[in-house]
Amino acid sequence: MGLAQHLAAALLFLLLLGVTTGQRQVTVQQGPLYRTEGSHVTLWCKVSGYQGPAEQNFQWSIYLPSAPEREVQIVSTVDPSFPYAIYTQRVRGRGIFVERLRGDAVLLHISELQERDAGQYECHTPNTDERYFGSYSARTSLSVIPDTLSASMAPQALTLMEGDAVELTCEVSKSTAQHTHLSVGWYLLQGAAEHRVQEILTLSKDFILKPGPSYEQRFLEGDVQLNKVGNTTYKLLIRGVKPSDQGQLYCEAAEWIEDPDGTWQDISSKKTERTSLAVVSQGRDLPVDITAAESSLDEGDTLQLSCVVGAPKSSSRHFRVTWLLNEMEVARVDPHGVLIWEEEYQERAKLGQLQAFKPSNTVYVLTIYEVGLEDKGTYQCSVSEMNSPGDLHSIQSNVSSGIQVNVKPAESQMRLSVSTSTPQATVGEPLVLQCEVQGASSPVSLRWWHLSPQHPGRRVLVASVEQDGSWSPGSAYRDGGTRGSLQLEKESPGSFTLVIPSTLDEDDGGQYRCEATQWSRGRNWTEKGEVVVTVSSMGLHATLRSRIATVSYGQSFELFCQVDASYTLEEVPASVQWLFQPSPPTGPLQELVQLSPSGTVVWRTAQPHFQGKAQLAKTGTSFKLHIHSALPANQGTYQCEVQVWRRNSLPLGQPAASTSSNAVGIKVVLPESKLQVATTDSSVEIAGGNAAIECRIVFAQNNSQFAVTWYLLPLLADATPLQIIRASYSSIQEYGSEFSSPALKSRFLSQRVSSNTFQLQILSAAPRDEGRYYCVVEEWLWLVDGWYKLGEGASGRTTLKFRPPEHQLQMESTNHSISAREGEEVTLPCRLQGALQPGTQPSATWFQVRSSGRDNALLTLHQDGAVEYPQERLAARLFLRRRSAGDFSLTLGSVERGDAGAYYCQLQAWQQHSQGKDWHLQALAQSGYTQLITIPPESTVLSRICSSPPLLNFILYLPLVLILLLALAVFCWYCKFRKKKKGNITGWMMELEGNEEVKKT
Repeated sequence: MGLAQHLAAALLFLLLLGVTTGQRQVTVQQGPLYRTEGSHVTLWCKVSGYQGPAEQNFQWSIYLPSAPEREVQIVSTVDPSFPYAIYTQRVRGRGIFVERLRGDAVLLHISELQERDAGQYECHTPNTDERYFGSYSARTSLSVIPDTLSASMAPQALTLMEGDAVELTCEVSKSTAQHTHLSVGWYLLQGAAEHRVQEILTLSKDFILKPGPSYEQRFLEGDVQLNKVGNTTYKLLIRGVKPSDQGQLYCEAAEWIEDPDGTWQDISSKKTERTSLAVVSQGRDLPVDITAAESSLDEGDTLQLSCVVGAPKSSSRHFRVTWLLNEMEVARVDPHGVLIWEEEYQERAKLGQLQAFKPSNTVYVLTIYEVGLEDKGTYQCSVSEMNSPGDLHSIQSNVSSGIQVNVKPAESQMRLSVSTSTPQATVGEPLVLQCEVQGASSPVSLRWWHLSPQHPGRRVLVASVEQDGSWSPGSAYRDGGTRGSLQLEKESPGSFTLVIPSTLDEDDGGQYRCEATQWSRGRNWTEKGEVVVTVSSMGLHATLRSRIATVSYGQSFELFCQVDASYTLEEVPASVQWLFQPSPPTGPLQELVQLSPSGTVVWRTAQPHFQGKAQLAKTGTSFKLHIHSALPANQGTYQCEVQVWRRNSLPLGQPAASTSSNAVGIKVVLPESKLQVATTDSSVEIAGGNAAIECRIVFAQNNSQFAVTWYLLPLLADATPLQIIRASYSSIQEYGSEFSSPALKSRFLSQRVSSNTFQLQILSAAPRDEGRYYCVVEEWLWLVDGWYKLGEGASGRTTLKFRPPEHQLQMESTNHSISAREGEEVTLPCRLQGALQPGTQPSATWFQVRSSGRDNALLTLHQDGAVEYPQERLAARLFLRRRSAGDFSLTLGSVERGDAGAYYCQLQAWQQHSQGKDWHLQALAQSGYTQLITIPPESTVLSRICSSPPLLNFILYLPLVLILLLALAVFCWYCKFRKKKKGNITGWMMELEGNEEVKKT
């Protein structure tokens, strides 16, 4: 037999062997698959054509999108050490496991799917045959998408008579990017057991209505219906309710997606809150039932109870209903509907915390707002039937069953610490006290108390801070002329610093207590802490007084510095220095003038306007400062400092003692302002072009000057006024931060059109300029030494509106969410649906949503084709690449972390009626919101090196160090070589000289 015949026989044998043994094949569930984050996913895998044991082993791995070539091992049916570290904990906790369906088929289960679980999954079966023939692994892809499904229904407590109708509404929405279907169903839960759930009616994913077994006949008769209203509203209608309908009703929605193999998979489901339905049967004599919207409450929640009288022909009968808590009466409603509260509940009812009313002759409702621990217990309602409304005796009575209401108490995590930076102080020195509040979940109020050691058990209020942040000193600390004006600073939401500028005597020492109180849901918690300070006497004390604290412009006033000492002041050299701090403060108190022991008066240069207007005098132990014709510049805080020296200490050296008096504030009242500004509200409606807002002064003094500030109040109810422009009395204009861009400065102008009229000009007004505009006018007057503000007045609001256009543009209004990695480019969609009206030109403006009420305009394409960038810092990164006439999509280049947020675009169609005339708005529309989510950039080896300064320095300086070491080694070798070479030359010369000597000999 030849070689060819041998080869043919071998090939035939291999073919026959392949036919008889079969080819090994691994099959995995077809992808790509889409599942929502947090859901439970299963992937099947099976093997066929194998010759090994009936029970095959399976191993699952994943290839992540960030490293598609690297295998990450997840779970194995044979090797417990197979999972990588990132999956070990989830495999051990059964968050990821393999379920064997049979010997050659398994399911991979992943509970609570995470975003990082997306990737290529590979199912591998280790070989059990004598040889390798066929496939041993297969792959499928899994994408993890956000769960956007929502279902909501307002909880209610309904009580209906048998035969009435009930209608419930369920709001269901989704925003999944993939094509999915919704199914919406209504269910009835009877009793506490969850398994006693009856299906009422379901709209399947195939848009088919399917009633539950108990409601099939009523559905066919039209008494049970499910209607879809709009895009998100589903309404259930049950006519002729029966006692069997009584229980808890809820709506459940599910989102379905079609897998590549043609099967539908539910990827998310949501249940709404429940509505309690009580059905009162007809025919009983005097049945009474009580229900609660919610029986388990937190402290501060609202409790609503309903009492239903199920008596036949109830409209002609008379009932008296009594509410009971733990068999004690709470309130009573007589047949006339008159409500009577028990005494202990009357105060709460006056405050609106309790309410009881009678919607009908058979339904009675009790509502308790902000329930407390005293409101928990068993509630019942007692019903008595009367012959007539005025009858005092009942025909019959019945008491409902009890319903148990539980109230869980609220808890506080508030902590408080008190400290001081001045534990030791001398009389006249300040005290600085700190109170730190942490863990408060709501605003707190603060009280500072002083506990003097000389008066045990007695405490004096120093200062109090209310929940809204306002504060006031205690009655003993209100006189700023003794200790000075208290200062209270709030450095952070929970950090308070109290400064007592000047201590009076040793009694100011002792304990200072800080008490913080937090209110929440009708309760309050108080924490307190204390700190001890010591105040020592200095033997010299000065008190500054003034007969008047408020001085009219041009009036004179005097300050008296009274010195108290343990010795006669005339026997020792003494000097007094007067200090002054303008109001408002510009720094520490400045030296004003000094009277030396010899009587010499030295004026300081810090306040030159006092010289010539002030006189100094001394009488006994009192020093006097007299100010003539007070000016506004004389308003501020005054203080005197007294120094004394030892007797006969000449020349004067270091003073033996010194003291500073308390600070006394002097207020100089300016002439009364006569300014009146027109406060009538008005409105301006335009269709386009320019707009003018007027501000008019009704009355003012002839020699006054005016500063005008224009404000915009956005149309939102809780918006904050935005400053547009301020023109000072010297015509210096300053724009607010929201209007400081060159584009807005060129459109908003303030002009004075007459002596008493100002105008705000808005050039090329657009719908984004709508809002309420008003001005604040300040009156300024020149008074000898400068300009002073006498008063101010705000004008009425002028509402600027755009006349609604006749047409509406059609554009996509669905909200979107887009993710972009930092540094990449992203395009935000904005497309016009349909064509523009003939003769109109489009304009488009992109906005970024702001919480201030006026959204940031990023880019505007005007109707004449010009592009405006209100945000100059973003101009280089914003592009309007229009691929079609109706495409106004915005491209944002090099995305940054601060770009995250919501964006939308506004399109307008404008028409110019005649050449060169103003443009008029013909139509407009606004897109839906696009939520931009920024993702941090991927970490690379180069970025890790650059982000680590020590590693970067090591890599940069390592070559330099190596070069220096190499140079040093070469230098040392060169020196050694040269030394050796020199020795060789010397030896050679000595040898040569020796030979010469031999020759001579």
